Amino acid sequence: MMRKWGGNKAQTRQKGQELQCGPDEFLSSGVSRRTSTMSNSTADTANGNDEKKLKEGRSPISPSRVLHLRQIPSDATEAEVISLGLPFGKVTNLLMLKGKSQAFLEMASEEAAANMVNFYTSVTPLLRSQPVYIQYSNYRELKTDNLPNQARAQAALQAVNAAPDALAAGGGVVPGQGSVLRIIVENVFYPVTLEVLYQIFSKFGPVLKIITFTKNNQFQTLLQFADPTNAYYAKMAMDGQNIYNACCTLRIEFSKLTSLKVKYNNDKSRDFTRLDLPSGDGPPVMDSAIPASFGSHGIVLPPYAGPAGFVQAVAFPHGAGLAVPAVAGALGSLAVPTSAAPGRITIPGVTGVPGNSVLLVSNLNPEAITPHGLFILFGVYGDVHRVKIMFKKKENALVQMADANQAQLAISNLNGQRLYGKVLHATFSKHQFVQLPREGQEDHGLTKDYSNSPLHRFKKPGSKNFQNIFPPSATLHLSNIPPSVSVDDLKNLFAGTGSTVKAFKFFQKDCKMALIQLGSVEEAVHALIALHNHDLGDNHHLRVSFSKSTI
Repeated sequence: MMRKWGGNKAQTRQKGQELQCGPDEFLSSGVSRRTSTMSNSTADTANGNDEKKLKEGRSPISPSRVLHLRQIPSDATEAEVISLGLPFGKVTNLLMLKGKSQAFLEMASEEAAANMVNFYTSVTPLLRSQPVYIQYSNYRELKTDNLPNQARAQAALQAVNAAPDALAAGGGVVPGQGSVLRIIVENVFYPVTLEVLYQIFSKFGPVLKIITFTKNNQFQTLLQFADPTNAYYAKMAMDGQNIYNACCTLRIEFSKLTSLKVKYNNDKSRDFTRLDLPSGDGPPVMDSAIPASFGSHGIVLPPYAGPAGFVQAVAFPHGAGLAVPAVAGALGSLAVPTSAAPGRITIPGVTGVPGNSVLLVSNLNPEAITPHGLFILFGVYGDVHRVKIMFKKKENALVQMADANQAQLAISNLNGQRLYGKVLHATFSKHQFVQLPREGQEDHGLTKDYSNSPLHRFKKPGSKNFQNIFPPSATLHLSNIPPSVSVDDLKNLFAGTGSTVKAFKFFQKDCKMALIQLGSVEEAVHALIALHNHDLGDNHHLRVSFSKSTI
């Protein structure tokens, strides 16, 4: 007797004592007794069928927080499988079926699982250079308490969850585990640039600053995250990984520094929170705690060995689709083209430092988002020149910033932010500019040119706006308030956007400015979009931005 299966439908074949189970059947009652093997040829056929059906778009009826992973390499560790889910939220359980090259991953919420499936639909993840296929399971949760061989999986999960729990218990700080990582790259047979490091580590959360240097003939990096939890996940997932096959091994530890100071934005150092820094010709300025013996800030490479054919082992997406919310792991794939000159890496879809100026923004709420809304929101982090919402896929849009640095800053601050009930994804687009519709072409108002907009925040060189760029927060900074507008007027104005006003105060020395604290970060994002440049009368238009302060 034989029943074919693909995805979560079970196939069984009984021959003597051999019993083959489909993935979900393996989890049913009596699982501990169903431990017989699958022949290599049968496994290959099943995996091939699964891959084919996945590409055909077949999926379970409804999303689940339990995901079914196929074609897991036999030597993949539990931590590596868990790292696939970390970019999207907390991983709450894992079941490895190594004999079948399969695994089940349970996320903390259906939303996290949905984000993971949506992302990996566009960018196939790699484990040990092999593609892994992911889809929903019919199971709503994993119950593995009575299953054998679960000790390693549970130990890996405990290690993953230990740092966030300790951070919460310790008021946000774990001794020796801050937001700054010290990264040493060993076995450097191919250049590792600041841009490559940014693309890898920004998948774990907002990267604020990077400094590269050499010490003892080793290429090293100091990298500061916005949050210690992001730094922990990055260290856990990337320590010991190779950027390229058989070379460029990452050795990561927590730095004793609590913050980095960068004087120049160039190819050796970068402060992504400061667009106004000069490029400079000298070395970057670092905290005095960093020894001067670090030497020059250029990378010293051994003679190039072999053809330019290294394939990236720590893979990440490049213009192919979505970026990762909150924290992220090693995703996507990138190969060094054979046309690349020795000693240089060509990154598809990225032209410039660290990328081009056009962003792909996805997972939008098509019923709420408008070109103007994206213009206002992304305009917090740079001057937006053009916005295009896709006609056939209105949950996707292109946003063209003034330059690559502003685009990078927007990604750092907005990727993973909730917007109108959905988690926004932002990454570099493969497009170099946003085309306006041709004359006579129907556009339905989805493409807008803002090149000459008076609302640009950064058109004046040396503007104080460059120094007041902060991630989205529940507290908003208000300015340009006329004397005729009262506290109640402003509270009612923001309440009219659906926000809950928690606190409000005018600046003591300047009554034209105020702080208002709303119920959540998402409420503040919505309010900023709705009320920035709102006409308050007396020829005053309200200016709204995110604040680092609280009331």
